Amino acid sequence: MCLYRWYSRVLKKFKMQAANLMTLLNGYLGGTALFSCAGNRLGLAAVLIFLAALFDMFDGKLARRLKVESEFGKQLDSLCDAVSFGAAPAVLMNAALFHLYGFFGVLFSCIYLLCGVIRLACFNTAAQNGYFYGLPITAAGVLLAAAVYAIPYIPPYCFFFWILLLSVLMVTPFKMKKI
Repeated sequence: MCLYRWYSRVLKKFKMQAANLMTLLNGYLGGTALFSCAGNRLGLAAVLIFLAALFDMFDGKLARRLKVESEFGKQLDSLCDAVSFGAAPAVLMNAALFHLYGFFGVLFSCIYLLCGVIRLACFNTAAQNGYFYGLPITAAGVLLAAAVYAIPYIPPYCFFFWILLLSVLMVTPFKMKKI
């Protein structure tokens, strides 16, 4: 009987932390993408952002399925998303192209980052009703990371428009059904 109670407690604790572990893996991959940018391994950084998106997609689903959603998990998810889909793609784009444009490159990268943070803050304070308002930062981060592969083929000014468009879409209050 005692072993059963121990097993039950351990299983309950594991269930409670499984989604948070996936969230932390998302954040770890985003942090590793930042360090990859610092080491000029830009292709690896983009791949790490894509992998972070997979963990981000499943952490919320796992929390809902296990019925362990929490305010802590919601805040942790937003902080990890700020790293993986805000900071990492902005630094990646800056390292890949925008550094050539000095102040304006940094300005556009920071506009993207700040719009992403604003979007996350709005998401955390809004009522959840099965819809996103604005482009989710995960989608914006993946789209920005994917754009790095197009740099040799597209004129540089297009990427300034692209990052600005993604920034504006994150803070524009259009309604999008959650998948």
